[in-house]
Amino acid sequence: MTPIGPSDETKLVLLLKESDRRAFEQIYNLYKRRIFANLRKLLHSDSAAEELLQEVFYKLWVIREQLDPEKSFSSYLFRISGNLVYDHFRKAALDKKLQEQLIKSGSELYNHLDDMIDFKESRDQLQKVISSLPPQRQKIYKLCKIEGMSYDEVALLLGVSTSTINDHIVKATKTIKKKFYHSEQITLLLLLTYVLTSK
Repeated sequence: MTPIGPSDETKLVLLLKESDRRAFEQIYNLYKRRIFANLRKLLHSDSAAEELLQEVFYKLWVIREQLDPEKSFSSYLFRISGNLVYDHFRKAALDKKLQEQLIKSGSELYNHLDDMIDFKESRDQLQKVISSLPPQRQKIYKLCKIEGMSYDEVALLLGVSTSTINDHIVKATKTIKKKFYHSEQITLLLLLTYVLTSK
């Protein structure tokens, strides 16, 4: 479909604010391929990308009256899709089966370190350390270390460079290491990041 100019886009957004279904359909047809392609890059799954694509436009319809025609509409759509991807990975991290699998895989290490460090106290302590990180660093650390996204994926999601992601991870890791001196503790704490949300 031929790209539209800023004025045409503004007209469509104004019509959408008035609940014009034809305008909504036009917007969907104009942006669905770009949004889908971006979602597929982040999710590596056609089915998941298709599901979130529908959520993006469902959410757009729900909040249509709040749209600001003066702001970039395409940027707003991509921000909605980025937030949904973030929520998608958070839900995956909360999946009980995944948590059980991760705990099981780490059980041997837990057994060896049981007399060295208390699991619950350490988890609580690690949660506090992560929560004390600057908001952007905290978000990046959780996406990479807890939810398992690659640096490239997080960079694309947040609109920053991979070097910025790496810098935040390095600094976050240094902060954590300052709190936990023993290498065995650090190894365990890295495993604990996968089950922080099990409380």
